[in-house]
Formats: sequence, C-alpha cells, structure tokens
Amino acid sequence: MNVDNVEIAEGVVFPDTGDGERWVAGAVVVDDRGRAFAQRRSATRKVFPNCWDIVGGHVEEGETMLQALAREVHEETGWTLTAVVAELYRLDWDPGDGSTRREVDYLVRVDGDLSAPVLEADKHTESMWVDDSRLHLLRDSRDPGDYFITDIVRLGLEAARART
Repeated sequence: MNVDNVEIAEGVVFPDTGDGERWVAGAVVVDDRGRAFAQRRSATRKVFPNCWDIVGGHVEEGETMLQALAREVHEETGWTLTAVVAELYRLDWDPGDGSTRREVDYLVRVDGDLSAPVLEADKHTESMWVDDSRLHLLRDSRDPGDYFITDIVRLGLEAARART
C-alpha cells in the first residue's frame, strides 16, 4: 500500500517490524465531533470474540508499521489513512497461544465518509462512535484485565482534544 502521502507528525517513530517479532498496528480515528471510532469483533473471532475494538491488526511479513496501519484502516473501514498524529500506547500481550504480540497504537486522521464505514463482514458486526460519556460501553464482554481498549480510546480522545 502506498503511504508516500501520509503525513507523519513530528516525534512519531515507527518500530522496526522486520525484527522477527509479531507486531500489531492499531489506529484510533477521532471525528470532528471528538468521538472515537470503535467496531465490534464478530463472535467467530479467535481473539476477543464479540468485543469492541479499535481499527488494526497484524503487520504482515515485509510490511512496515505505517503500511500496516494504512492497509488495516482501508480493509476495516474503507477509509484512507492521511496522517499519523501521535503514538498513544504500546503493549505486549499474549492471545493465549503462547506467542507475544507487540502492539503500537496511534491517533490517526483519515479521509472518507465517516458516517458510513465499510466493515469487514466476517470480522466485525457493528460500529459506534464513542466519546468520554460512552467509554464504559467498550467494556461489555471483556474480562476486567482486558480493558486496555478502553484505555487506548481514552488516550486517543485526550490526544485529539490536546491538538484542537
């Protein structure tokens, strides 16, 4: 995926995804009303079934973090990545298979019809826009130890407010 026209904010540094680790790219999209995009994972998903999530996924072999962000945004919403505004969060997690994932989540800007995301039918069942008053809705089917999505979205909302 061509990422030549994606604006990268000063201070954003992408990890080397060719280091043999399993990397995950995450994108928090915040609209002009100060709401973050969330989508529900389908019941058939192996990891976090039926849970709310941000846009993102695994970095494929030979792909950079930026290329993975752009691809995942497009695949999961139909939108086009235009800017990486800030790094929000880094975490290492194990989905239960004994293989650690190294995740980096970013606040991003996109182009496209934000009122009509094109969800991947087999991977996501619904979407919603979340502000501070609705953050609690992201905790519906999760174990309390898995509330990091709520933390990531909260950080994205705070970072977006700080930039306006």
